[in-house]
Amino acid sequence: MALDFGTARESETYALILLASLGTVVLSGAADLLVLAAGFLLASIPLYALIGIGGTKAGAEAALKTYLLGALFGILLLLGVTVLYAVSGTTSYAGLRGGLSTAAPAVVGVGLVGVLAGLMFKAGAVPGHFWVPDAAEGAGTAAAAFATTVPKIGGFLAAYRLLEVMPGSVRWPLLVALLSVLTMTLGNLAAYTQTNPRRLLGWSTVSQAGYLLMPVAVAGSVPLALPSLVVFLTGYAVSNLAAFAVIGAYPRRRELRAYEGLAAARPWHAVALVVALLSLVGTPPTAVFLGKLTVFAAAWEGGFWWLTVAAAVNTVISLFYYLRWLAPAFRTASPDSPGAGDFTPQPWAGRTAVTASVMILALAVGAGLAWAALSGPHVG
Repeated sequence: MALDFGTARESETYALILLASLGTVVLSGAADLLVLAAGFLLASIPLYALIGIGGTKAGAEAALKTYLLGALFGILLLLGVTVLYAVSGTTSYAGLRGGLSTAAPAVVGVGLVGVLAGLMFKAGAVPGHFWVPDAAEGAGTAAAAFATTVPKIGGFLAAYRLLEVMPGSVRWPLLVALLSVLTMTLGNLAAYTQTNPRRLLGWSTVSQAGYLLMPVAVAGSVPLALPSLVVFLTGYAVSNLAAFAVIGAYPRRRELRAYEGLAAARPWHAVALVVALLSLVGTPPTAVFLGKLTVFAAAWEGGFWWLTVAAAVNTVISLFYYLRWLAPAFRTASPDSPGAGDFTPQPWAGRTAVTASVMILALAVGAGLAWAALSGPHVG
């Protein structure tokens, strides 16, 4: 069954998704700065087209913003790659640590900041986050779900792999920790003012990037860091897709209060929305709960107790703007609410929402076995 991408050009859309996914795989698996740059471009260029392929005014605006930011941060990434190569004499990660350990820390710092800036664009984190809410609002539903989920995987795994080989002469852990706090706080505060569910999820995506930066800040120094990052990414991806699937089921509802009466009309979809949003908060027994628990533990073990406290406060804050979406869904529809009483869903999206919500709970229930497999001997 064909998916509703918000465009009739489905063949091109599938091709763009596959190309962007391939770029994400290359980016996350890169062990060379030149491969990292190639992966960044391959993951970015199809994404610009995917966001704007629907041909709407909002989609075109979002695509232009994403392209301009992507071009800027792509230049910064290439500049960083050039600087790191110039001072280390190699682009291979295997030789970077030795080559950079004798270089001037200030120069290494400049190169690293440039590369990190590019990767933060892919991850949707500060300072490269501005495109995310516009893409979530302007792109087709499936394209928006893809854009706010898949690029994050490549961005965070690429940042982790690079930072693992960075020398201790540069205080990059503190930089990443500060970016983490800024990202989660900005995302949460901005989400409070949103009345559009797509835009709310866009800013939610930004805030989640802040939590995902916590294990990146202790990359290579805490054994718990990489397993916690992978677990969080898995839980976040399923939860975010479930929330966007609910939006896809009712694509004409562009206001939070337009969901009034959802629980009475479509109880399973309301349950799916509850599970998805509570998982994004990080409440048990959902998939993101384990992810947050482990990234908090990794940051604390790495000495960033203040980052853990800030993340806990932000988690509590985030509950309230998710409730702004859940509360209307469980209220009786008022006569003046948009589309009152008419909840005729898109079948594929409704089924996806319910299936994804079941997966969220299944991941949480089976978390013990998955965690043991990911953490190996480091976690008993």
